[in-house]
Amino acid sequence: MKQPKYLFNPGRMSRQDNTLKFTPVDEEGREGQPRFLPIEQVGDLYVFGSLDANSALYNFLGQEGIAVHFFNYYEHYTGSFMPREYLLAGKMQVDQTKHYLSAKKRIEIARRFVEGAANNILRVLKYYENRTRSTVDCADATLSEAVLTVERLLAAVPLATDIPMLMGIEGNIRQTYYDTFDAIVGATFCLEGRSKRPPKNELNALISFGNMLCYTACLSTIYHTQLNPTISFLHEPGARRYSLALDIAEVFKPILVDRLIFRMINKRQLQPSDFRVEIGGCVMREAARKRFVQGFDEQLKETIKHRVLGRSVSYRHLIKLECYKLQKHLLGVEEYRPFKAWW
Repeated sequence: MKQPKYLFNPGRMSRQDNTLKFTPVDEEGREGQPRFLPIEQVGDLYVFGSLDANSALYNFLGQEGIAVHFFNYYEHYTGSFMPREYLLAGKMQVDQTKHYLSAKKRIEIARRFVEGAANNILRVLKYYENRTRSTVDCADATLSEAVLTVERLLAAVPLATDIPMLMGIEGNIRQTYYDTFDAIVGATFCLEGRSKRPPKNELNALISFGNMLCYTACLSTIYHTQLNPTISFLHEPGARRYSLALDIAEVFKPILVDRLIFRMINKRQLQPSDFRVEIGGCVMREAARKRFVQGFDEQLKETIKHRVLGRSVSYRHLIKLECYKLQKHLLGVEEYRPFKAWW
């Protein structure tokens, strides 16, 4: 079974028959023990250190449908090598483009993405509100007020008449949500407002890194459907970015990323000592980065009992189901309803 592989050390990768050979190389140029990755076991490659590879390797990866996602020293996502789309279909391309070009059709889909994200945010907030309800303190009050505010903003989503107005509502929902993070994680970490490039503290670094992992998971899933990842509805399509992955990631970030962050912090699996602040921003130490990536990967593999399908599905498969639902909407088969967590 294909699984994503994570490369944290700098090194050199090459093809050896039908196997990927990765040789770690330290700062002095000394080679370590090579690792061999059978190609049939490799899903995507996530590269967090410098990678030395040639065009022959990328041709091989392209033939096998393996994407490579790159992150720089500060855990910022920098780009992806994506194989040639093998499932693209002309009718889907035409219908996806038509829905983007039609203001009415586009806003309808964009509203659904915001509704899905807001409902999943509410699910997270209510979970932690219930946990703190037994102790009447400022944390409980902060979460209760946030729930009411997000519910009020969610009610305004159907009234948004254009994308800028909708993005404004979505931004207010996110800001209200982020204002509760300090109450959820306690005194160990402090958000002090959302900052991205660079993240100014530990919690911001975790959010940015987790969001990029969610984005690349959505991008890889879209690749295995007939959807075009460059044609989006909530986010504006732009040069050199796969904006549909941003749309779909909005729905899943509260469930896949934020819950993981809260769980690891509250279980003390992440400590302030796992980070360091530099001129370029706050970054995770390598050991902490590995723990977080491992936690994210395990969460994608975790299964839940699907209410409609009546069987257990993984979180990764939930993302694929979201893509399939969007495809049906674009083809006029079934109206798109965003994923909303029920647990």
